[in-house]
Amino acid sequence: MSEARDRWLDEGIRVLAEEGATGVRIDRIAARLGLSKGSFHHHFDGAEGFKRDLLAYVERLSTQALDTAIAEVAPDADARTVLGHLTALIEPRDAGLYRPELDVAVRAWATSDAEVRDVQARIDEARIAALQRVWRPYVTTEAEARTAALLPYLLSVGASVVTPPVGTRELRELFELLLPLVPDEPAATRG
Repeated sequence: MSEARDRWLDEGIRVLAEEGATGVRIDRIAARLGLSKGSFHHHFDGAEGFKRDLLAYVERLSTQALDTAIAEVAPDADARTVLGHLTALIEPRDAGLYRPELDVAVRAWATSDAEVRDVQARIDEARIAALQRVWRPYVTTEAEARTAALLPYLLSVGASVVTPPVGTRELRELFELLLPLVPDEPAATRG
């Protein structure tokens, strides 16, 4: 991607998080960036093309952040270590794992737009699947791994949609309460 195109998408995400889908307007983003509408049309196929590219960008960032964070831990690390690492990454920053304003904006947009709803469903499934892979060695069935993955995921989603969203420090403390529940060793080695 070009630098200007990246700037359009990054600003689109910021506007979406701050103002919701109704704020994602080309004239508003152009003014915030100090770029012309000509620049926009050079990089995107109209408003629908921008929406499609913005949603793909949101999806990629939303799923890659969790996958990258999990991959940062040693491949042979236990589930508690991986989940502890994820807990430590809950911090106030735009690229963090916990972005409640963006999460709320996309979920709200998904209630009225089927394309956004499909993107949100893929994001949720990808994130749950990533957590499920972490849990799988520590439980006996795939269904148990999914249930174990849902607990922290739904806590995070719920924390982002309450008004106001739960702060990063408090969410980190909630996850730290859950960490002792994570088994110390894989299911195959337990009696």
